[in-house]
Amino acid sequence: MNDCVFCRIVAGEAPAAKVYEDDALCAFLDIRPIARGHTLVIPKRHAAELEDLDAELGARIFRAGHRLALAIRRSRLAADGANLVLNDGRAAFQTVPHVHLHVIPRRHGDTLRFAKGFLLRRPHDPVATAAAIRDGIAALDNKGASPEKENEG
Repeated sequence: MNDCVFCRIVAGEAPAAKVYEDDALCAFLDIRPIARGHTLVIPKRHAAELEDLDAELGARIFRAGHRLALAIRRSRLAADGANLVLNDGRAAFQTVPHVHLHVIPRRHGDTLRFAKGFLLRRPHDPVATAAAIRDGIAALDNKGASPEKENEG
């Protein structure tokens, strides 16, 4: 899909601060984040909406989102929690027609900051933020929580 910005990111034709990639998925920072570390997890194969997505690939997307939420907690970003959100279709406020899971870091007492971030949607040092998340992923790997072990359970 040449007109899909997410497909262009996967193909390396559009810039993105990638934090994770495997044979089927790509995760990168949202260019209009609600909070620092707001990450999108997408399938590499184009699927406009959930109806176009294989159920197993959908499960892989959520497993990756789960892992990224844990990594963000263990990273320098030190989130206290996360919202995992998937907007399916225009009626659900999906703005890019390519399935994507939002992993949005949260902190205790951040309601006002979260609301402000939702309205303003401004980047937060994407290079350092992506590096912090990758460090969080490495911390998970060092604790024995490799993707292969998670997929076995």
